[in-house]
Amino acid sequence: MKALCELCFHHCALDEGQTGLCRARACQDGKIVSLNYGKLTSLALDPIEKKPLRRFHPGSLILSVGSFGCNMRCPFCQNHEISMAGDSGIPTVEVSPEQLAAQAAELVPHGSIGVAYTYNEPLTGYEYVRDCAALVHEQGMVNVLVTNGTVEEEPWRALLPLVDAANIDLKGFTPSWYRRLGGDLETVKRSIVLAAERCHVEVTTLLIPGENDSEEEIRELARWLASISPEIPLHLSRFFPQYQMVDRLPTPVEQVYRLSEAAQEYLSHVYTGNC
Repeated sequence: MKALCELCFHHCALDEGQTGLCRARACQDGKIVSLNYGKLTSLALDPIEKKPLRRFHPGSLILSVGSFGCNMRCPFCQNHEISMAGDSGIPTVEVSPEQLAAQAAELVPHGSIGVAYTYNEPLTGYEYVRDCAALVHEQGMVNVLVTNGTVEEEPWRALLPLVDAANIDLKGFTPSWYRRLGGDLETVKRSIVLAAERCHVEVTTLLIPGENDSEEEIRELARWLASISPEIPLHLSRFFPQYQMVDRLPTPVEQVYRLSEAAQEYLSHVYTGNC
């Protein structure tokens, strides 16, 4: 009998020993388990602005952690070495929630404010994020989540009380583009709406030339964000050739600025990235 993973809309039905699409969750003893629990591929003390978060504790630092796995398949992924890796595909270091919270607390005197779950898709390791976030809160620090927002409503609602800020990727504003990336636009929109009710939210869109960078699409995206709140910051980032899109040219800088000006007609805070 197959076990059903209900963390995201893919709903992988897995036989014993089989790994899901995200490469980070598998069926063991008839149950879905997290293969990347406590297995870190990345650990760094970053400026909060690098997440990117521009209007949440500006000027501070945050301990940033990542593992492996992702439940989307973006051909332009900037962290594909870890996001597309599985349990045996990349070296990892075992760090328990208790150890991570203790390390974060040691960095507070140096200007750090907590922990950011980032680099790969952190929600593929949902249980680890949840357990770490609870301990981080207990010690008076903050939790930041950098995510593609591809998560089902029930686990997302359950996690949000532990999240202080989130940067959610909105990779475009058409269902067809999201299908090409292995995602679902309506799922991400729901995640943004729910997060905006509970924590500080900023949104990032990477502008891929000829794919999601029309003025009409960015206007529609910005108009929709403004319907939640015109105060939600939007980051429009310049694309550089990466992963399976090395044959593309970078986004023209003038295009990024032009689309930023269009988005500013609806939103109070629009930032350009990688320019």
